[in-house]
Amino acid sequence: MRIAVRVNGETRDLTIDPRVTLLDALRERLGLTGTKKGCDRGQCGACTVHVDGRPTLSCLTLAGAVRGEVTTVEGITPSDGLDPVQQAFIDCDGFQCGFCTSGQVMSAVALVRRGEARTDDEIREFMSGNICRCAAYPNIVAAIRQAQEGGV
Repeated sequence: MRIAVRVNGETRDLTIDPRVTLLDALRERLGLTGTKKGCDRGQCGACTVHVDGRPTLSCLTLAGAVRGEVTTVEGITPSDGLDPVQQAFIDCDGFQCGFCTSGQVMSAVALVRRGEARTDDEIREFMSGNICRCAAYPNIVAAIRQAQEGGV
């Protein structure tokens, strides 16, 4: 099937099998490898991207079903540096092995932009769909707090 998908502000035309996930289209067809394939079952959050600003598990989303703007971790980085959430993850050591980081960052950006989670418990609840095998959770919460204070 032929699709046109808008990714990081650019419309891209693809010919894909109808069963291709958004994750595989991003990584294998468009070369956007910042989005990670973790469990490939929607349980770890490593593949989190935004569709129209909402965190979305790209491993569970068929590429042909996407309507709206897709933003990957590559798409949140401004041309003049890092997104405040990315900088906070660096400052607070919100990653260890780095494998889950792009999914964690994408969820954290959505959380900060919504401005809803104010307590550590609310942050942990919002981020509960993102698993970190290295257990950097306290640092991730600290990074989100820093980004919230600085604003996005």
